[in-house]
Amino acid sequence: MKMQRRTFAAACAGAAVTASVDRLSARSKAAEVQVDLPRGRVPLSFIIDDSTCLVNMGKFCMPQFAATYPQRRDYQKPWRQWPDEIPDSFVREFGSWCATQGVKGKYSIVPYPACVGWLDRTLPGWSQRELRDSLQLVRDLMVPNWDIHPEMITHTRVIDLKTGRPHAKSTPDFMENSYPQQDISVDHLASYLAYALRILKNCDLPCEGITTPGGFGSRVKEKLPKAVFEAVRDVYACELPHYFKYIADAGESTAPKLEFVSPSKPEPHALTVNVPAGTGDWFGGWDGAVESQGHRYADETATSGRMVELIERREPAVMLCHWPGMYCGGTLAGYRDFQAVVNALNRRFKHQTQWMKISEIGRYWAAKHLTQIDYQSGVIDLQAPYSCQDFTIKVPGNFAQIHLVRQSEVQRLQPVQSSTALSTGTYVNQAADCQICFSLPQGDSQLRLQ
Repeated sequence: MKMQRRTFAAACAGAAVTASVDRLSARSKAAEVQVDLPRGRVPLSFIIDDSTCLVNMGKFCMPQFAATYPQRRDYQKPWRQWPDEIPDSFVREFGSWCATQGVKGKYSIVPYPACVGWLDRTLPGWSQRELRDSLQLVRDLMVPNWDIHPEMITHTRVIDLKTGRPHAKSTPDFMENSYPQQDISVDHLASYLAYALRILKNCDLPCEGITTPGGFGSRVKEKLPKAVFEAVRDVYACELPHYFKYIADAGESTAPKLEFVSPSKPEPHALTVNVPAGTGDWFGGWDGAVESQGHRYADETATSGRMVELIERREPAVMLCHWPGMYCGGTLAGYRDFQAVVNALNRRFKHQTQWMKISEIGRYWAAKHLTQIDYQSGVIDLQAPYSCQDFTIKVPGNFAQIHLVRQSEVQRLQPVQSSTALSTGTYVNQAADCQICFSLPQGDSQLRLQ
């Protein structure tokens, strides 16, 4: 990656806005009720960085990074020989295959990719029709299963918000992957994020979060969650903003972190969720010029690899790669390795895992830790600041009937014979407990057990 991401644990340890989840867990939560993983399954997700419409970011970023960091040999690659474009035909092949396999995740759309052109205006080198068709392909094929994020404005040069033009200097102070080099205010940072978000909104793309390009925001990491909250709420009126910046190293938890805008008095609706990746980028690298090593995610039998390790630990297993590393200059080597990894994971862990967008993983963790639960006399009272799909709990004992009650609405949940059949609106009686999966409403609701 152009600027090494900070490890997740180091970032969270230093972030003043991160509140203790233990302190914030439900005050009246009964010890007998355990919030499980969604449908009792390990969340899987796939984070794709440096993607955008048409532009091969590996090619167009390389000379800009080389000018800023002339001493770096990894920026001296033969970029002129690489293709200008990652074509929509590949986006269609990738997105269609992922849809058939249930793969979900995050897909960046860099708004002004490497300063080539503006996605909401014009993209020199491509016709207006090609740009419109590319954006429509993202809306139709990617949006249903992928969070769309800006990866700041250009992913290379810092933009002067007053002029809309790149700053004249291309030193590390004015490259997004190392910006800012000095302390800046939350408002300034939020304004920069909002500038990127508005371009995606102009493109009619939905967005609930952002991805930082490399080390963007590393010097102001305590301000970043606040800026994300303000920018995403302002531009998209999103209820629960999230962001991707960090990678959890081996031995670190990959659970999302709840970061509050006002840590002295945390409020559920003033919250940003920090969702980390759990792997490195081992397919084709950020430039698509690195030999793919898919076995590092999972080998062909899914008995070794980082994703296997995380699944067996029953923690969110979130893969990371860069879009040029899927395309690999047209060889598709990274993409073929990715397919092999997904196939191996599905063969061994199909009934133990569930693919989710990173926003869905973040929302689940927010609901898990902030929903107040009280259980007595066969009634579970729930007070939830956020609604949540596939919310799953375990309760001691077995039950003949379970009803979900929300105001005047009553839903009878259906029994299933095994945990592998568990889905929203069902429950399964096991040897010592009952596993219940339902759509958690926002506000007050009840589960009535008989």
